[in-house]
Amino acid sequence: MDIPPSSSRPSTLNDSTLNQASDPFFEPYDREQIAYGDQPSAALSAYLQQVPRSGKALDLGAGAGRDTIALAKAGYDVLAVDLSDRGLQRIRQRAQKEQTSGKVQTLAVDVREVFMPEKTYDAIVATTVLDHIPLTDAVVLWDRMAKSLTDTGILYVQVHTTEDPGSDQSPGRESDAPVSETAGAVINYFSPNQLALWAVAPKSRLRILRYEECLEWDYTHGPEHLHGKAILLATRTGAHPPWYGQPAMFPRR
Repeated sequence: MDIPPSSSRPSTLNDSTLNQASDPFFEPYDREQIAYGDQPSAALSAYLQQVPRSGKALDLGAGAGRDTIALAKAGYDVLAVDLSDRGLQRIRQRAQKEQTSGKVQTLAVDVREVFMPEKTYDAIVATTVLDHIPLTDAVVLWDRMAKSLTDTGILYVQVHTTEDPGSDQSPGRESDAPVSETAGAVINYFSPNQLALWAVAPKSRLRILRYEECLEWDYTHGPEHLHGKAILLATRTGAHPPWYGQPAMFPRR
């Protein structure tokens, strides 16, 4: 069932009631140096610096809010969704510190249950979300995300790919590179071009601004480890924001 942002399920727990048994990501988000860091995703950050922005944003699987805070500082009113109460608590703390509390709401719920009316959100971010749920559910969630974008909306998505050493498929499974401490939470590794093909499917009605598949070393949590990632930045078909790339090679002086 879809759950609206006004649901009675938003996160209200305090420090004394939070514990690792009820929140599997409590420990990574409870660290002094928060897991995954506090810097926004690079392509999303570049877009926010270049393109005039406002309206409503949805950060699915927001974690401790590295993208949430960037969206709020850019001018969006953001709904941050995650199952981790501790992560959402850190988002509220960081929003207060950055003086963006009035632009951030949090909701503790499974991303598959989020209420996403059509043509509602001007920005949707899903950083390592579609790979944390079964493929059949990911397909349904993707369709709802695409439909929920406004006609000028922006979509930013990251997923782990089969290049990741945590993958049970080639080539990742043959890799001897170190694996992430949270690799067990990834259950759906994307094959080459899979995410791009979802984006260009006619029913998605998206236009790709940037897409890459790459390896990346992660030093933001636990022992350093390798990831295989697919990274997508897309907008609505027919929308043409002033996007000059990442990095911006030839912007107007």
